[in-house]
Amino acid sequence: MKLNYFTTKLSTVGRWIATAMFCVCAIAFVWQGAFFSNTVAMADTATNLIASADAGNQVKGKAREDAGRAKNFIQDTKDKVKEAANSNASKVEQATDNDGSFVERKAKRDKATIERRAEEDAARTEKAVDNTKNVIQSTVDNIKDALSN
Repeated sequence: MKLNYFTTKLSTVGRWIATAMFCVCAIAFVWQGAFFSNTVAMADTATNLIASADAGNQVKGKAREDAGRAKNFIQDTKDKVKEAANSNASKVEQATDNDGSFVERKAKRDKATIERRAEEDAARTEKAVDNTKNVIQSTVDNIKDALSN
């Protein structure tokens, strides 16, 4: 259905009103946080430095743990993509009457392509996870060195 002139203008005004309301709500939340922050509860910096020695090890451990979880998720996703490609190829093979038809060969080529790309994407993503983990750990080490001096 094509909108007429009046409904088009009304739709545009509605979008502007919605955007303005969103911005007003965002500003109100930020403003409220600034006025109601509890600055009395700030701890002494010496206490924070004692706690931060162990915090660095906790952050590094958490980064290592999360990287392992991410890699497991990537492997699971890769396996599911391969499983779906195999399932689709077998369905095409069962649906075709004659062996070696064009459609069957195309399905097998597509399956091989999907599996190859799944392997490549998984390897690339795992490398990015490793790089991110290494950056976090080196940053924690740099911060610990800076605080210890």
